[in-house]
Amino acid sequence: MWRNLLGLRQISQRTISTASRRQLENRVPEKQKLFQEDNGIPVYLKGGLMDALLYRVTMGLSVFGTAYVVYELLVASMPKKQK
Repeated sequence: MWRNLLGLRQISQRTISTASRRQLENRVPEKQKLFQEDNGIPVYLKGGLMDALLYRVTMGLSVFGTAYVVYELLVASMPKKQK
């Protein structure tokens, strides 16, 4: 078992160290300008359409969950009628 783990460790080290490195463009300054400009948009919506969609889905689920909890509390507080 230890032999397998040592072999796996050696293979993973080899593939990581010999992998070709791609040069990625540094986009941090662009993102900093986008998020720091004062245009009246909240920071959680400055990412674009996906941020707005994620925000609305999150708020919708939160409102639905809160309403469902209140409904279940009301149902639990009402005594069942005995026949």
